[in-house]
Amino acid sequence: MATDYYAVLGVRRDAGPDEIKKAFRRLARELHPDVNPDPKTQERFKEINAAYEVLSDPQKKQVYDLGGDPLSAAGGGAGGGFGGGFGNFSDIMDAFFGQSSQRGPRSRTRRGQDAMIRLEIDLEEAAFGTTKDIQVDTAVTCGTCNGEGAAPGTSAQTCDMCRGRGEVSQVTRSFLGQVMTSRPCPQCQGFGTVVPTPCPECAGDGRVRSRRTLTVKIPAGVDNGTRIQLAGEGEVGPGGGPAGDLYVEIRETPHPVFQRRGDDLHCTVTIPMTAAALGTKCPLETLDGLEEIDIRPGTQSGQSIPLHQRGITHLRGGGRGDLVVHVEVLTPTKLDPDQEDLLRRLAKARGEERPTGQFAPGQQGLFSRLKDAFNGR
Repeated sequence: MATDYYAVLGVRRDAGPDEIKKAFRRLARELHPDVNPDPKTQERFKEINAAYEVLSDPQKKQVYDLGGDPLSAAGGGAGGGFGGGFGNFSDIMDAFFGQSSQRGPRSRTRRGQDAMIRLEIDLEEAAFGTTKDIQVDTAVTCGTCNGEGAAPGTSAQTCDMCRGRGEVSQVTRSFLGQVMTSRPCPQCQGFGTVVPTPCPECAGDGRVRSRRTLTVKIPAGVDNGTRIQLAGEGEVGPGGGPAGDLYVEIRETPHPVFQRRGDDLHCTVTIPMTAAALGTKCPLETLDGLEEIDIRPGTQSGQSIPLHQRGITHLRGGGRGDLVVHVEVLTPTKLDPDQEDLLRRLAKARGEERPTGQFAPGQQGLFSRLKDAFNGR
């Protein structure tokens, strides 16, 4: 045998189709006449093209492995790959651009796009979960033609230009010989069929827009930006294709009392300095109802009191976050003479050496009188 095609491509005799194709692409990029115009290189390029034409075709490869001449049997010589129609042109293009064009007609039925809407909920709904009815305006399958795109009583017909192939071919001559190129059929846009009488309802698209109501279950623990996926509730695809997904993005409205930080809630209560010194009970309306916050004697401004398991339900896993109550002690800005006198007497009685929040004998009664004075009694 005059030519060892395996040696031309630099592959083993047991090489598979993928390995043969990879070797051909690599050599084609190196030896293509547009890259290397040397006449010897052009001859070498013809050799690898002939080798690939044989080894990539199972029938020709079998004839070659049995000792026959597959190119002669096919009616061509070593240059037949060029002059005989250049059957591997798509592989040459693949070697340079990394992919080959899709052959055959395109389907009119395609998957629809995903859709997204934003849904506002309040803090209580985010904490414990809820169910919401939402209105969605998306494309749905046309009820008149059932997604076919053709008017009732008619149907799509085979394109007479491409004869159902979805593409048309053109042969041109170049220094490589005859080159055949393919492009989508301009008459049917690559579908292989045409719709002579489009559906009057959807204008041949197979879908129309419609508003519908969906019920969405909001799980407990969702936060700003959380997206809930509703599979198959998005846009119906062209030609009545399967629908995409619908994503519901959560927007949590601000709460007048609580600020959310993760799954914890924070709020601030303001008490007079007498209540901070003597201690008191402060009512607070939580997400679970009215509760009394125990303010211990000697509480300082800025201290926090945690209420465990009073926050947001964990989205994944059991339990809840905490409610953290921040205490702000209100210091009076204006004092009448009696209030000022009582404060001065208290300061003198306490002394700077005594720890904050502790009262010597007799001071408790003085502070109680001060509390009555601030409360107007």
